[in-house]
Amino acid sequence: MQNLAPIALFVYNRPQHTERTLKFLQQNELAAESRLFIFSDGAKTIQDEDKVAEVRSMIKKTDGFKSVKIFEKKENAGLANSIISGVSKLIAEYGQVIVFEDDLVTSPHTLTYFNEALNRYRKEEQVMHIGAYMYPLKTNHLPESFFFRAATSWGWATWERAWKNFEPDIDTLMSKFDHQKKTAFSIDHTMNFWKQMQEFKKGKNNSWAIRWYASIFLRNGLTLNPSQSLVNNIGHDGTGVHSGINDIYNVIINPKPISEFPDVIEENQDAYETIKNFLATRKGSIIVRAKRFLTEKLAQYFPRR
Repeated sequence: MQNLAPIALFVYNRPQHTERTLKFLQQNELAAESRLFIFSDGAKTIQDEDKVAEVRSMIKKTDGFKSVKIFEKKENAGLANSIISGVSKLIAEYGQVIVFEDDLVTSPHTLTYFNEALNRYRKEEQVMHIGAYMYPLKTNHLPESFFFRAATSWGWATWERAWKNFEPDIDTLMSKFDHQKKTAFSIDHTMNFWKQMQEFKKGKNNSWAIRWYASIFLRNGLTLNPSQSLVNNIGHDGTGVHSGINDIYNVIINPKPISEFPDVIEENQDAYETIKNFLATRKGSIIVRAKRFLTEKLAQYFPRR
């Protein structure tokens, strides 16, 4: 396969997660032909310094790729700023990028999926994002891959032509939403996407991902997604920046390669309804929610070693 996209991996202070992420990436079919760029953020606190140093020591031993280049920041930029600057850097040089964070395990076919999709939809202006994660949907009737409106951030790829539309300013983004757009943006109020926008404005989160999805949505963009996930997030153990401790989004990774891609550039209505139904019912009964709440509270006081 020609014209392989560079891989950006963003790491911080989780050596065990980073090690697993790299191990699974190395097992990808296209790893040996792909360039890997690792972006290591500086420690935010004195307490983080040892873990950051441990991660940096480990990533220096990374092999199994065509090349490995490491960028270390002295200061702490934060995840959002790190991703925005790192993605922009590689996009400027290569015109495309595949992005991972340090808590994602992949299928051996994940890089193949990304590169095939990047090549297939390179000139399709409406296709702005390729995601590798998909919610654990209980269905067999969806195609292997489909177009949807929302952008997932657990393993993704894009092109320069799409990334140039990224709008980081939350006020600019929010000013373009009316009631109808808010409803459509939040998948008929089944997901808290608009609330994430409001919380970003209040300084309660620092999400690059919600601003990227909003940028795509406001341009009527589409995202390509697999119906069975090609990645799983292993960061829901309380160690992540924005992750809680739950298994709602835990998935079984698709063991097979994606061989079918949509020819018609439009949102798949079956997929939309299936995802909407999952989001509307994902938290389960009151008893299930209570158990999950208790588990999360206990984990805060008795963290796993």
